[in-house]
Amino acid sequence: MATGYCVKCKEKGVELSSPEVVQTAKGGYMAKGKHEKCGTTVCAMMSKENAEKAVAEGATKNY
Repeated sequence: MATGYCVKCKEKGVELSSPEVVQTAKGGYMAKGKHEKCGTTVCAMMSKENAEKAVAEGATKNY
């Protein structure tokens, strides 16, 4: 699945719980999900290939 960086607790490689892949206004892709420990929304920028891979692994597609 997708991993990101939690700005609140400064933890790298956070596994996103219930990730949702969205397309940005400029055409990029981003995975959004919650951090299990602190409950903060964590975002991870990704390429189109990685976004399609995350959707194939079970992430929700929202674009």
